[in-house]
This record gives sequence, C-alpha cells and structure tokens, in this order.
Amino acid sequence: MAAARMVPAADRPAAMRVAGFDIQALVSGDQAQCFEAFYTSGANGTGPTPHCHPWDETFFVIKGPVVFGVGDQEHPIEAGTLLHVPGGERHWWRFEVEGEFLSFTSGKQAAAMYRDLATVPTDAPKTDYRAVALRHGQEARPEG
Repeated sequence: MAAARMVPAADRPAAMRVAGFDIQALVSGDQAQCFEAFYTSGANGTGPTPHCHPWDETFFVIKGPVVFGVGDQEHPIEAGTLLHVPGGERHWWRFEVEGEFLSFTSGKQAAAMYRDLATVPTDAPKTDYRAVALRHGQEARPEG
C-alpha cells in the first residue's frame, strides 16, 4: 500500500514542457491506487489538439479563463470551476491568458504519456506528438 503523500509547492517535481505548456505530476500512478494528479500552467494560446483517451479527466481551474472544448461545445472556464470529462469523450483545452489548473485522471496512464510527450521538441510537427500519444492509448479526434 502506498504511503500518504504531501507535495509542498517548493517540492513539486520539475515541470515537463509539452507543446508549449508545463505540467507537473503531483501524484503518479506508482504513488496512488487508481488516479494521478497534475498541475498544469501555460501561456496564452497553448494547449493540446482535440483528442480522447480511455481514462477520465477532471480539471479544476486555478487561474483563467481556460477554454475547454468537450464534444462539439466550447466553454470558457473561470477560476474556481471544475470540469469532468469521462473517458472516451472528445476534448481539448487552450489557455486564453497565462493560466493554471489541477487535473486528475483515472488509472495510471497519463503520467507516463506526459513524460514521453515531454521528449518531443516544442517545435516538432503535431504528428510527432500524436505518434507518442497514440502509443499511450490516446486518439486524435479532429472536429466532425
């Protein structure tokens, strides 16, 4: 059984740079039984393309707004708002200003995917990011 874990701000793991935004794994799958927790921050215009994956993902916006796309709907989410996206649902997000959010994923797959995505150069074509994400069970889901 995993031990209790406290992560003071000064002890957060190094940020992983993925497609222009930063993500820190606060609790990874090897530290919890069935979820992972992340702190994500980024500048205006950064965020992933539309996609889906088998794990649930819950977002809590700390500093926003952050625009989230779920299905064919787009939602500007202000600080203090929680959004839950079930596994398999097409979604994406984009920082509208310098923003921050916490996210929680079911299962133990997201941290490994983010570690691998962080090895892709920021200026790489989107197809390079997509290839890594596909290896971790994520699907690209363009509009339509």
